[in-house]
Amino acid sequence: MREVLDGAEAERRPKSLAELVRSEDEPAYKEFCATHPAQHLRMQAALGTAQRAFDRATRRSVEQALRGALRNVLAETRPSGDHVRGYLERELADLEGWLDQDRVTAVGRGLNIGLGLGAVAGVLLLAVPLLAGRPTLHMLGVTLGCGDRWGLLGAFAAGGVGAFGAVLSVLGRLRLSVEELANRQAAGSGSAAVPARQLARRMRHEGVYRVCVGWILAVAVYFVLSGGIVPVIEVPATTAEICGPAGSATAPATGTEFWGFWCAIGFIAGFNERWAFGILRRDATSKSGRD
Repeated sequence: MREVLDGAEAERRPKSLAELVRSEDEPAYKEFCATHPAQHLRMQAALGTAQRAFDRATRRSVEQALRGALRNVLAETRPSGDHVRGYLERELADLEGWLDQDRVTAVGRGLNIGLGLGAVAGVLLLAVPLLAGRPTLHMLGVTLGCGDRWGLLGAFAAGGVGAFGAVLSVLGRLRLSVEELANRQAAGSGSAAVPARQLARRMRHEGVYRVCVGWILAVAVYFVLSGGIVPVIEVPATTAEICGPAGSATAPATGTEFWGFWCAIGFIAGFNERWAFGILRRDATSKSGRD
């Protein structure tokens, strides 16, 4: 289960390409290294990357494919021929494709787990205050009026639904851009051979951050609109209308409009979480440009 979530650990004792060669093929292997140095280095790099792969099955597949390719090449009477070079290029292209897909798997699984954790946190942030908020405050000796209760519950409802909006936003982009995201993460680190476990961990954190940003953005929009700071949208039901002049709850229809409106606002705000990330990136870019 740990490998499913976090990927397989790196090999404690990394293998070299020479260890895949049988003892009777060592003379032919030395000739191969001398005649095809570029292909030899690529095979060695593929083996090194495979030993840090996210999926253990990918490691075994790449190692077996390299072992078979070496045996086929070393069994040739003319291992320095062009046909051998063409064969190795095709084999290496397949192996590098497997390793790229392993990175994509690591990125996708890490991001999905991060979004799942963020969604669970959103459920807790929504359900816990609704179910246990008032008894907890009562135990602490805090008494809230009708308007205060509705206001706080509206904030938590908007935030909780905003977290789900952020999850849907990220999943909608994830379906089309997992491979691009994996390449971007590797390129951002200055190397295409970033360990897959590191990519998965980074994207897991990214998923949680996205959901948290959606939650915070939804709560911020709630306070801006409910406080009348930006009167661009008419709120269908306020806490004063729900509680009435005497502080007692009024018609259920008014409360339904209140919940429906703020849940919709929270979802839209959370769904636009990348707008907040765009502002942050633009600000960071402008600062680095000025520096």
